[in-house]
Amino acid sequence: MWKWGNLLLAFLVELVALGIFAWWGWDTGSTTLTRWLLAIGLPVVTAVVWGLFAAPTATRGTPVVRWIVKVLVFGLAGAALWSLGHPLLAVVFVVVVAANLAIIHVQKLQPTS
Repeated sequence: MWKWGNLLLAFLVELVALGIFAWWGWDTGSTTLTRWLLAIGLPVVTAVVWGLFAAPTATRGTPVVRWIVKVLVFGLAGAALWSLGHPLLAVVFVVVVAANLAIIHVQKLQPTS
């Protein structure tokens, strides 16, 4: 149950990151058109990159590339949240992500019984 809970949390923080990018895109755009393009485009590009390199079923890249993509996506999501004027939420988000990734990594290293 612990393992599944952590995997569920990993999925939820991935969705939250996409939402943060949409929010940041909408807030950053100066016109209605750029707001829509950024609010839709950033999450779509992020999801494609994630699917190619960081998803559990990703077929491209190495484990190092997988970690780099994860750090970039979650780090940029935290930075975007900070720039939106929510530094406490940004710190909480990054700490939750880091703890979740660490727990999942340790679980993979432990032998199953």
